[in-house]
Amino acid sequence: MLVLGLSEHVPRSRIQDLYPEEAGMTPADLSSVFSEYVTEARRLRAKYADQIEILIGAETEHITQQSLEETKQLRAQFKLDYVVGSLHHIDGMPLDFSKPLYDKIVDHFDGDRNMVFRRYFDLQLELLRALQPEVIGHFDLVRIFHPYSEGVEDPLVTSEEVRQLAIRNIEYAIGYGAIFEINSRAWKKGLRDAYPQRDLLGEIVARGGKVTISDDSHGEQDLCMYYGRLLAYLREMGIDRLHYLSTKKSADGGVETRVLENATSHEFWSANGFDHGR
Repeated sequence: MLVLGLSEHVPRSRIQDLYPEEAGMTPADLSSVFSEYVTEARRLRAKYADQIEILIGAETEHITQQSLEETKQLRAQFKLDYVVGSLHHIDGMPLDFSKPLYDKIVDHFDGDRNMVFRRYFDLQLELLRALQPEVIGHFDLVRIFHPYSEGVEDPLVTSEEVRQLAIRNIEYAIGYGAIFEINSRAWKKGLRDAYPQRDLLGEIVARGGKVTISDDSHGEQDLCMYYGRLLAYLREMGIDRLHYLSTKKSADGGVETRVLENATSHEFWSANGFDHGR
């Protein structure tokens, strides 16, 4: 049986943290949307229980320390199966919404991109320690608008200090059993690889880290987006074992982590036409 993990962003509780596309909405509206998501996800899980195993989760925010506490409360309130630990802000400033807003973060650090990357990985570690999410979302999202074409150096390549911060986080997450998503949405943003890029994915794999696949879909039009390229990426990186969560409870009361061997030859890829590189 196929397994599908659904997740919705946790609602942001401060009016100043709403995005331009949410003009006219309030934090209460976002909370209502999340509640409706859980209700619909539970309906679908029951309806298709004999065809697909659906897990219901949430993707984190870490805008302030309050955001982490709100995620804990939300998880308990809705009895969510799992959490995707993702960082979308640096010191309250949106990281991935648009390049102009990303550039504001760079300006905040007086143009020092090493500082931007260091702050990102320090905040990410705070999130990991506070929530210990089962899945790590787009691990190196800080690269999203990094202007490689403009000749700006990548701090993860040029700064050993920055690279070691990323490795520190990788080792912490591996230590408590997290699964790292290999996220195909990066190609929509024009990056070379899926998140994480191959240098960090190599570090994860070399340390025995668990990985899974994700399209980071924001709508039905993005389901399995770039999965043909994702299959090729897995093969190029020598990854043939994936991990996934199951609603069968583990001994400690959480979800169970399972293993799929020979993942790149699974019928899923050919049945959906992804073995042709699309």
